Amino acid sequence: MKKFKNILYAGGVVASLLLFNSCQSDLTSLNEDPKHPSTVPTGNLLATSMFQGFYYMYTGSVNFNNYRFFTQQWTETTYVQETNYNLTTRAQPRNHFRRMYVYTLAPLEQAKKDLPTEINADADVVNNKWATLEIASIFVWENIVDTFGNVPYKEALQAETIKSPKYDDAKSIYLDLITRLDAAIAKINKTKAGYPEDLVYKGDMNKWVKLANSIKLRLAINLADVDPATSKSVAESAISGGVIDSNDSSYSLKFDGNTFTNPLFDDLVASGRNDFLPSDVIVNPMNAKSDPRRGAYFTQIGGAYKGGVYGTLNTFSNFSHVNPTFLTGNAPANLLSYTEVLFLKAEAAARGYNAGGTAAGLYAAAVTASMTENGISATDAAAYILANPYNATNWKQSIGYEGWVAMWNNPFAAWNFVRRLDSPVLTAPASSYIGGMPYRMPYSDQEYVVNNANVSAAANAIGGDKATTKLFWDKN
Repeated sequence: MKKFKNILYAGGVVASLLLFNSCQSDLTSLNEDPKHPSTVPTGNLLATSMFQGFYYMYTGSVNFNNYRFFTQQWTETTYVQETNYNLTTRAQPRNHFRRMYVYTLAPLEQAKKDLPTEINADADVVNNKWATLEIASIFVWENIVDTFGNVPYKEALQAETIKSPKYDDAKSIYLDLITRLDAAIAKINKTKAGYPEDLVYKGDMNKWVKLANSIKLRLAINLADVDPATSKSVAESAISGGVIDSNDSSYSLKFDGNTFTNPLFDDLVASGRNDFLPSDVIVNPMNAKSDPRRGAYFTQIGGAYKGGVYGTLNTFSNFSHVNPTFLTGNAPANLLSYTEVLFLKAEAAARGYNAGGTAAGLYAAAVTASMTENGISATDAAAYILANPYNATNWKQSIGYEGWVAMWNNPFAAWNFVRRLDSPVLTAPASSYIGGMPYRMPYSDQEYVVNNANVSAAANAIGGDKATTKLFWDKN
């Protein structure tokens, strides 16, 4: 997967997708070299997409999504523009938009087109492979919608016929993604395998069903304040269908440290730079609560946990650092965890849904899962929960804060908790380039060049293409 072949992105942008070289044309089609195929096996396309998606949703690079700054859990040392939400100098919206559409979604769409042409003896396995591609696609679509809002959807990824795709309403995309998840789940035969090239579940379709239902649950909970009836119905359907129920079924990619390297290793170790620190915004409240996860998250400085001041210049040697366990080349990226699912179930129960338990019980289970995930003893976890119990009268604060802390190393998920529950309350730095906090990513600047009419209409529809514009589901 080190060769490149040019393809067209749905908006007309030419980009590079990791593909094998095709063989040279011969005098006759009978003389094809099987070691150098003209088309890429769909399993390789899946693996390429999964690596790209995990890498760039999880990255700490200032050149991409900046989720770790949107949640104020990291701060900077050498530069301060990104922690003050300068999203234009490094063109982060353009870079993330392109990575998700061209490098992550496009291979999956190509694989779905090519799958029927591959030799597959078992129809159930073909269905399982199709469902795998579909669920992996939907996971990426949720990231795109919850990053930008209205985006190209129905007309996207059709560059051969549509050069300037229209932007679809974000809620309509949500509802379609839910329908697609149900259809994918219905196709799966859990007694048969899927793709051996699957980097996460190795073709275990039981786990793909759990992931699909967990994505449904995440979508449903995001809908809660804007469409409570749909939210309740979809959430209860997802939970009864079977969501992620252990760390073993979390959507987590363990990088091999060679072909696939953890991006935090690239950002904080291989780069040879000392640009990032845990911020005081997360370290200080964890100190106030004597949170036992501090040792798992941060190093100590002078026998204490000390976060860099968010949004200002900081001297690297004067503050705590990110724990080196997150920074090895083969460390995992966990993009939809058992811990997150438990917090989503706790929120569902708090909203009056049938979530398979009480809000207080699921909250305690979620905090315990976070502690266990980070190597904290059951005794310390129980003591922490006793000191910081579920607050039924202010459940958004309880679940929002604890979800944000637990998602320390899954910044996109943390951003969803903060935006949906408004807890913790994050304050924009005084020098914020956007005049407030970021609730979405502005559209790619290149879209205004290649797809101006449609992106301009989308900007008007959402209330302005600003980082401070809230998504359709972010009502409170």
